[in-house]
Amino acid sequence: MSREYPIIAVTGSSGAGTTTVKRTFERMFAREDVHAAFVDGDAFHRYNREELARIFREEPERKDELSHFAVEANLLEELEAMFLEYGEHGSGTYRHYIHAEDKQMIEGGYRVGTFTEWQALPYGTDLLFYEGLHGGLVTAEHDIARHVDLLVGVAPTMNLEWIQKIDRDIKMRGYSHEAVIDTILGRMGDYVRYIQPQFSRTHINFQRVPTVDTSNPFEVQDIPTDAESFVVIRFRDPATVDFPYLLVMIQDAFMSRPHTLVVPGSRLSLAMELILGPLVRHLLNQRRFR
Repeated sequence: MSREYPIIAVTGSSGAGTTTVKRTFERMFAREDVHAAFVDGDAFHRYNREELARIFREEPERKDELSHFAVEANLLEELEAMFLEYGEHGSGTYRHYIHAEDKQMIEGGYRVGTFTEWQALPYGTDLLFYEGLHGGLVTAEHDIARHVDLLVGVAPTMNLEWIQKIDRDIKMRGYSHEAVIDTILGRMGDYVRYIQPQFSRTHINFQRVPTVDTSNPFEVQDIPTDAESFVVIRFRDPATVDFPYLLVMIQDAFMSRPHTLVVPGSRLSLAMELILGPLVRHLLNQRRFR
């Protein structure tokens, strides 16, 4: 039986490109008059930036243990409780984590690397949209994936993911090149342990593959453009997908496997609209009404 209040989660690493998928959903929601509650996974980090810096100074051996990917560094009990409450009642509690790009909130007095106060989710929403690191997480203690009705993974090839993260963190967040590389290397174990397994649970994965040389991702370089990329789209249940329709509608698309569609990077937005739009409408049509 479908939940009265559906949950959509977009999961992927920092710098993977989940924000691009979020913007596609936002356009669809506006066009379809869907009222969504938006939740940022970073809001469920356990520590703010100053608290983490203090821990690393006083206990440097914990630096790798407390990467943002790690279970210990996140309030997963609160995240799972929010998903459960929203799915049953359309309510829950959330907050925001302030990034350098959150100009409006910074102008309002918040500091980068801090949290807002906890608050109630907006009343009367049609669905919850989560973008973050742990939307499909399953561990011995937590099963967040079971609460999600549509789980979308964003996983560019590894070198491209690192190039995108380095570019963003230097240009938008003011980190040094060396600091970003140290972060990538320091949390690699948690990436393999907690992030990558989620892509085997997703309903759909979007993986961008560059057609230019990215052999050394730690060299400062331009991010490959959409025109210099293909996107590999894998469906968990290909029986539910109208592949002939997608192949007609998306120029130069082709099938690489029975469950996998490949599209030019420049046509990713169109592909997302064609694929995700019907899924959102289906979720809303299947809602239980009291």
